Amino acid sequence: MQRLRDDLLGEHRVSVLLKREDRFPGNKWRKLKGNIEAARERGAVLTFGGAYSNHIRAVATAGRRYGLRTIGLIRGEEHLPLNETLAHATECGMELHYLDRTTYRARNEPDFLAGLPARFGSFHLIPEGGSNALGVRGCTEIVEEIDEPYDVVCCACGTGGMLAGMAYALPAGRRAVGFSVLKGGEFLNDDVARLQREAFGHPTDNWSIELGYHFGGYAKQPAPLTEFARDFEARHGLRPDPVYEAKMLAGLFDLVRRGRFAPGTRIVAVIAG
Repeated sequence: MQRLRDDLLGEHRVSVLLKREDRFPGNKWRKLKGNIEAARERGAVLTFGGAYSNHIRAVATAGRRYGLRTIGLIRGEEHLPLNETLAHATECGMELHYLDRTTYRARNEPDFLAGLPARFGSFHLIPEGGSNALGVRGCTEIVEEIDEPYDVVCCACGTGGMLAGMAYALPAGRRAVGFSVLKGGEFLNDDVARLQREAFGHPTDNWSIELGYHFGGYAKQPAPLTEFARDFEARHGLRPDPVYEAKMLAGLFDLVRRGRFAPGTRIVAVIAG
């Protein structure tokens, strides 16, 4: 846990602690742990992701570690030489197969999924980002480990799995706030509720999602976001990931500036890793 010392926070009498999942073990492992156990029964795992997906990297690494066949269905065309993420995945033994964007959008459709075993054999399926019931349950550990007093926990949202798990595990009286990194992320409200139903039987009412801090869309890095990340690093010694955590932190600081949190509010912001 890293406490932020910041003039803005002091002015508004709001405290922020960073939970440094990036140090160990990272939220990708939280989501993968239960899925890897399920995959070991079948000897293989199949999953989806973009060319720069940390999830693809994590699945490939876990597959090598646990002796599993790994299959990655990648959005878009193959580009050689491979970028660092996909090169690492192939070094770990992951089989890469590329899907055009139209086909990729159908990745969750029953007809598309039904045809995969004939092509790839038996496997355990992990959805994009690792957000299924097993992954959501793994994310409950994030808040269960917090041993400092707090009122609100925040995280960036791509698929909503981490928010779903953390919100379910919160003690009474606490709230979770997600920050969508996707333009048009309204669908995440339905997805988080669905993930909670699949993982725990019912959704909770202790979370919300901020939709206005995507900075143009997934992986977009406009100048204001880049400048915020540089300034944050200069003040706090951490350069936040521009795809996820920089957007979450920029949004959080803006909400503090706007007075959205009452004086005395204690916030934990998760640096997912």
